[in-house]
Amino acid sequence: MGIRLLTSAATQDSLLITPMDPTTKKKKFWSLSGSGKLSMIIALVARWFLGAVFIYMGLVKALDPVTFLKLVREYEMVGNPLLLNLIASVLPWFEVFCGVLLLAGVAVRGTALMVLGMLIPFTLIVLKRALEIASAEGILFCAVKFNCGCGGGDVYICQKLIENTGLMLLTLFPLAGLGKKLSLRFSFWPVETVKESPSNGMGLELGEAPSNK
Repeated sequence: MGIRLLTSAATQDSLLITPMDPTTKKKKFWSLSGSGKLSMIIALVARWFLGAVFIYMGLVKALDPVTFLKLVREYEMVGNPLLLNLIASVLPWFEVFCGVLLLAGVAVRGTALMVLGMLIPFTLIVLKRALEIASAEGILFCAVKFNCGCGGGDVYICQKLIENTGLMLLTLFPLAGLGKKLSLRFSFWPVETVKESPSNGMGLELGEAPSNK
């Protein structure tokens, strides 16, 4: 059995889907208010900036894997040499991959979620190491300066925490669905559509079971 939604002639016209004017999409941006344009531009710049940062940080580590391997070893969280080598060789290129996806606008929401999933634990690990250094050397927390392995060389811990917090906030724009302008494919999830039934006065067809003929 199929499922068919019947509508009266008075309401059928209001439910039918009409083709979209090809110029509507082009005019949509220019028809936005000033605040709407500004928010769209900010979200777009945020996505591009986030992508560029991850490409840069990934390439710095990927082009010098030995130094990155030594920095990862200093955290003393992974003791297996095979796993250490795997992290040092794969993680930088994965960061570059995520950055390219953000710049191109491909699977932006999923990529932003992965970026956020990397930033949170990385920030906590860096924070833990900074606390250990401050305790061991008896210095103020914000006076701690070391190479955290993020691709930027030696940096003060308070500065690094602010930078990572800013990057995490930037991921909220694509996660909220903003910054779709100039995206190749913002999301891989299919968009559900409603098909129009033949104009026989019966209404909109929602689904139909296969015939048993």
